[in-house]
Amino acid sequence: MLGVFSSGVVAPPEELVAAGSRTPSPKTTAEALVNRFVSSSSPAVSVRISSDAHFAYSHTKESPLIPRSFGVKDEIFCIFEGMLDNLGSLRQQYGLSKTANEVMLVIEAYKALRDRAPYPPSHVVGHLSGSFAFVVFDKSTSTLFVASDQYGKVPLYWGITADGYVAFADDAELLKGSCGKSLASFPLGCFYSTTLGGLKCYENPKNKVTAIPAPDEEIWGATFKVEGAVFAATHY
Repeated sequence: MLGVFSSGVVAPPEELVAAGSRTPSPKTTAEALVNRFVSSSSPAVSVRISSDAHFAYSHTKESPLIPRSFGVKDEIFCIFEGMLDNLGSLRQQYGLSKTANEVMLVIEAYKALRDRAPYPPSHVVGHLSGSFAFVVFDKSTSTLFVASDQYGKVPLYWGITADGYVAFADDAELLKGSCGKSLASFPLGCFYSTTLGGLKCYENPKNKVTAIPAPDEEIWGATFKVEGAVFAATHY
């Protein structure tokens, strides 16, 4: 899966910008990244939402245990990879039909969080149990919401393209070709929101998430970790 967003939607993480400048490496534009994904993952679906946002996904080489799905409702776009163990109870909680899948559940959870949720986002994401990584883009407000499960069962990476777009994908090699050293593993058990305080750990929401510059020989530009947490919010 792939989601690409302009700096008008999400500010590129400073640590990844610095890593790319510290150790210059080949990069490509966001458009070239999307084209590469589509050509290498055929058959693939590419959805340009606006000049600021682009999704692409494919079922090629998909694991039956971590399927990919895409959905849109009320100008909220979501790409989801994985499975929720408690999907049945969450359907009841959000008043959804028995046929609603994970991607529609996440869209509904995001809508509740945006419009009327009595709980902080850490609770909303923390109630999701299973293997997952997802990216939500709200076209009506040009906002982004991204999250990963706390055990890294579904890989998720983010990086910065040559033209300053922030890209999220489940394939590190794909991003490496377009983002160079401006690349990192998305921290486990965390969410990123452009309207709710940036990068946060939903297991330890009061703990600061810090970035540690990686050695030059590493493919990563930085490693993100949650201070004082019982687990390191990173994976390889």
